[in-house]
Amino acid sequence: MERKHIYIAYTGGTIGMQKSDHGYVPVAGFMQKQLASMPEFHRSEMPEFTINEYSPLIDSSDMTPMDWQRIADDIKANYDKYDGFVILHGTDTMAYTASALSFMFENLDKPVIVTGSQIPLVELRSDGQSNLLNALHIAANYPINEVTVFFNNQLIRGNRSTKAHADGFGAFISPNLPPLLEAGINISVNSIAQIDKKPEGTFKVHTITPQPIGVITMYPGISPEVIRNTLRQPVNAMILLTFGVGNAPQNKELLEQLKAATDRGVIVMNLTQCLSGKVNMGGYATGCALADAGVLSGYDMTPEAALAKLHYLLSQNLSTETIRSMMQQDLRGELTH
Repeated sequence: MERKHIYIAYTGGTIGMQKSDHGYVPVAGFMQKQLASMPEFHRSEMPEFTINEYSPLIDSSDMTPMDWQRIADDIKANYDKYDGFVILHGTDTMAYTASALSFMFENLDKPVIVTGSQIPLVELRSDGQSNLLNALHIAANYPINEVTVFFNNQLIRGNRSTKAHADGFGAFISPNLPPLLEAGINISVNSIAQIDKKPEGTFKVHTITPQPIGVITMYPGISPEVIRNTLRQPVNAMILLTFGVGNAPQNKELLEQLKAATDRGVIVMNLTQCLSGKVNMGGYATGCALADAGVLSGYDMTPEAALAKLHYLLSQNLSTETIRSMMQQDLRGELTH
């Protein structure tokens, strides 16, 4: 059987870094050199791969929507030449990039796996070797045709991922959806995942442009001024991270601020601060009050997915009503009603 050929977009991140006097730093060309000297990547059971190293390499905390676009365009330009794609990315904003790409790519019929590591590939106990080996192997042999994140032996849906551990190997979790695949002694594919499922339409890459979006974490005694000041900016959307199933203080002034914002076309999404579970605005009077002010339920979306989805929809030429409606629809497997 002909070996599959996987395209690696090396955007930056810890995986390819080298030690310096000032901590780990990215070094051009270093990653390719490392991989060339690691025989396990060149075994006959492994797919062939081609690496495109970005210049300059990007620390993921510096990622912007323009970088999401660059990655999407890179994959679009190489889409027909390869059997699958692996994106090497820093862990800090990996969940944002994976979420954004999931919305930008419509009708994927090839796997796109985002991975990286907590310890550089060059170091003795690096998790990068296992993450990249598995990502390449899975892309070639277990193609799940959507944007996913592979980390610590689990393949999870990109727009369900969130970074939950700053310095552990299990950096990413999928709080509201089981992993699509687990790489233990055997590779086990979850029934919710479909190997090599073909979409009905043709592959399409959407454009994302930077959007002014406010994100507010509710806390006991939050002043309506905080909301007012955030909404004073040229924001066209706001994510409220509320308590429990979507509750916020029943402060009259605060609710008036939100109502005035939604009346003038600002899209306000209600997400829970809890790591897992979903918003149910009909559960308590405080949630109902938000719904009455025009605030929309984000159900069980992660903040990363909601932010990326807002960027995606606000970048299209859509009416406010259409965006409000689509924010509450499941477009890429990002939410459960």
